[in-house]
Amino acid sequence: MTLTDIMLKRRSTRTFTDEPVTKEELDEILQAALLAPTSMDRKPCNFMVVERRETLDELSKCKDHGAGLIANADKAIVVIADTMVADTWCEDSSIALTYMHLMATELNLGSCWVQVHLRSKDGENSEELVREILKIDSHYRIVGILAIGHSDNIPEPHSLEDVDKNKVHFLV
Repeated sequence: MTLTDIMLKRRSTRTFTDEPVTKEELDEILQAALLAPTSMDRKPCNFMVVERRETLDELSKCKDHGAGLIANADKAIVVIADTMVADTWCEDSSIALTYMHLMATELNLGSCWVQVHLRSKDGENSEELVREILKIDSHYRIVGILAIGHSDNIPEPHSLEDVDKNKVHFLV
């Protein structure tokens, strides 16, 4: 499969089966995260793998909408970035999340990026809620959580015909 094929196939999956993600699959996803480029190669990101069902349930309630799917995922990977290492924590975390999302697709796993940064639950900051759940120091920022698992409900891939080429502008 080419990189273009993987990008077309990558879709957000919100339902998961009971089949566990293997250690080998998880290792490949984490390896992809660790291979993600960062500004000036500072590597501010850390990856917290959540497998405990009670913690997945807690994380599924970290924002008003769109996190409930975490409760049914086999695992979740919370990307935390050290603001004392780099001020590009948001960009670096986003790239790592994307790399993991693409690797999950290559492995035929379902995955969904759950945005935490700039989100809230009943008026409370979602990052703070996740920080409390996972007991993370305040100098770490949290862009998102990748929920992963096997799924029998992965949406159909996009096609190159779906690409809106009107979004590209050439300056001559």
